[in-house]
Amino acid sequence: MPAKNKHIPVNAFPPGVGEGIIIIRNSIDGSPNFKEVERSHRDWGHSFILQEKGTTHIEIDFQKYAIEAPAVIYMHPNQVHRLIGFDKATISSWIITSENLLPEFLQLLEDLTPVVPLSLKKETQTILSETASLCIQFSERKQEKLYHQILKESCNTLVALVASQYLAQSKPAQNASRFEVITKAFRSLLERNFTTAKSPMDYAKRLNISTPYLNECVKTTTGYAVSWHIQQRIILEAKRLLYHSDRSVKEIAGDLGYEDHSYFVRLFAKVSGVTPLAFRGKNFD
Repeated sequence: MPAKNKHIPVNAFPPGVGEGIIIIRNSIDGSPNFKEVERSHRDWGHSFILQEKGTTHIEIDFQKYAIEAPAVIYMHPNQVHRLIGFDKATISSWIITSENLLPEFLQLLEDLTPVVPLSLKKETQTILSETASLCIQFSERKQEKLYHQILKESCNTLVALVASQYLAQSKPAQNASRFEVITKAFRSLLERNFTTAKSPMDYAKRLNISTPYLNECVKTTTGYAVSWHIQQRIILEAKRLLYHSDRSVKEIAGDLGYEDHSYFVRLFAKVSGVTPLAFRGKNFD
């Protein structure tokens, strides 16, 4: 079993990058050869990969993807991921902290999470690549008196372009039904409160609607009840901690808001089909 940390590793910005924004372009074939990205980790900010050529192999929250150009992917700071390898790949990648994102973009990304790699039309990839090139040039002009503001504004434009592509794949907000609007609000609340709010009633109260109506909205929209979504989000976080940290099952139960450790074990087994320790052992045998 490989050595693990007490907590899931978080990759901070490298020395000399103090503005909370980093953007680079690389051409790579084979292994990343960089342990910080090959190990499972979270990033300090919101991460984006623009696949310009070739293929990038990546694992995000226990799901492996082959990102084939032209494509883009966004990863939220909460998501655990690792780079596996590259096939003659050219990628532009950037990370931007929440503090550097425009508030409306930050909320938009929260609402989008999680997403999968998104294939792009060639002309869209060209626009994104040219914008990324401009941002990279700005990032190198540290002599500019308004350096940080220029970098921040340009990277927010790049983020907006990517978010726009994801939004284009979803139903326009003005066409969303009342059920879909409520489901979206529930999912946003769930992401922020899953360690403290455990029952459908908790979320119904926050949304000022009845529990049966919330359940009707969510089940109609997604096919699954509110309780299912709550349990899935909790168990995903539990799996992240079991796999990527050496915290005990009891510690993880406490982290996720369960004082009754045995109840948490039963819930994990019910949702996952294995106990927490069996899950940890299976993934490291």
